Amino acid sequence: MTADLTRLRSWYAPGWHGLRVGVLGAAVVGFAAADTLVELGCEVLVVGERVTDERAALLDVIGARTSLGDAEAQRDALVAFSPDLVIASPGFHPDVPALIWSAETGVPVLGDVELAWRLRDKVGQPAEWITITGTNGKTTTTRLTTAMLREGGFRARACGNIGSPVLDAIREPDGWDVLVVELSSYQLHWMREVSPAASVCLNIADDHLDWHGSAEAYRAAKGEVYERTRIACVFNVEDPVTERLVRDADVVEGCRAIGFGRGVPRVSEVGIVEEVLVDRAFLDQRQTSALELTTLHALDEAGLAAPHVVADVLAAAALARAVGVDPKAIRDALTGFRLDAHRIQPVAEAEGIRWIDDSKATNPHAAAASLGAFGSVVWVAGGLTKGVDVAPLVEAAAASERLRGAVVIGRDPSAFVEALARHAPGVPVTVVPDVDTDRVMPLAVEAARQLASPGDVVLLAPAAASMDQFTDYADRGARFAAAVRALPGAGGPARTE
Repeated sequence: MTADLTRLRSWYAPGWHGLRVGVLGAAVVGFAAADTLVELGCEVLVVGERVTDERAALLDVIGARTSLGDAEAQRDALVAFSPDLVIASPGFHPDVPALIWSAETGVPVLGDVELAWRLRDKVGQPAEWITITGTNGKTTTTRLTTAMLREGGFRARACGNIGSPVLDAIREPDGWDVLVVELSSYQLHWMREVSPAASVCLNIADDHLDWHGSAEAYRAAKGEVYERTRIACVFNVEDPVTERLVRDADVVEGCRAIGFGRGVPRVSEVGIVEEVLVDRAFLDQRQTSALELTTLHALDEAGLAAPHVVADVLAAAALARAVGVDPKAIRDALTGFRLDAHRIQPVAEAEGIRWIDDSKATNPHAAAASLGAFGSVVWVAGGLTKGVDVAPLVEAAAASERLRGAVVIGRDPSAFVEALARHAPGVPVTVVPDVDTDRVMPLAVEAARQLASPGDVVLLAPAAASMDQFTDYADRGARFAAAVRALPGAGGPARTE
């Protein structure tokens, strides 16, 4: 049989007990799903390519079965198990054999976020949800929104793609007032019934095309964040695609479209007037008045003045205001807020050269924002491009006349090298050979030091994923910072922009 999803909309629905559920993925999200389902009384099989010894032992302790192998073996294990329902961890592409089998046989598939939404009543009154996506800025905006909510007196929890599964958050015994849920396009692909209080798509640029198959499919997945929103769909007035996604969304009657942007706001927008961030959306007199949120000077003192970070602040403020956070609480939250590591993070200053780690800039859109925050740049770039064309980024960077030099890393540097040769022929370029991971950043940093002059910024903004040479973007950034700090005179942090 297959699960009747119309009857599975509560933790306390009787249909969960005895349900046979296959979980695709044995990492963090897969384990959270298995743990949740076992607690519900389901019979659970976890399939995946690999699992850590610790997690395998925990799965055994909680009573979930495990089957490991390649994609075909995962399908075969699922077929033999004959599940009533399948839960797909983020990253499992819809055309993997197990999901093709599910589609062909009519076995329903839920993502972890959709499952969490159906089970959110486990602990008393369900929390409100605020959902956040975008090609870039998701984590910073999620953290900012959470900080504003907490300063405003809400018991708020950041979860989702930020690293803590939503399924863990909805089961925590004291419950929450608001869950601030960061969502990747992978998670959005599987969402069907989530109905948040407020939502935002921060920006849209081509990314993860290797997973979604086309820019149109990627944008459609991002647009799912606005579906069924109840209070406010927040969009970026500087990115028309996000406004179009709001217009196309099927929202709850009375939901408002709220714009954010770094210019003077129109009615129902948050923006900037004479270096003051203001709300012209969530007040009765918005036709003639605005509420002060903070100033660019205050953001500069907090290290939040880079243009793309200011945009994230405005988006977070709009989301917080949508659920009733006072402007003073927003201002106070920003005073003590600090960006995560590897996000335009000053590393050191030596010989008049500033070194900045933005390893989190894993796609061209993020790298463009990072490059735009500085005036004269030696750019460290390269890695896995995920099917995205880097030439437009290089062309724009060259046209801005910001580039003083480029250092290209990555197992296959050809995309960056060819784009630089075509669009920035006058910019000196050094290609770091494909060497052992331990040697990549020392060679890159030395090459950048040779290209840079006093007054320049050496910026690690790779515009690509890291897994060809590093564990992840954090590993890449940490190795860059360590190599920089090994330079003579580079012991202290650089000043912020």
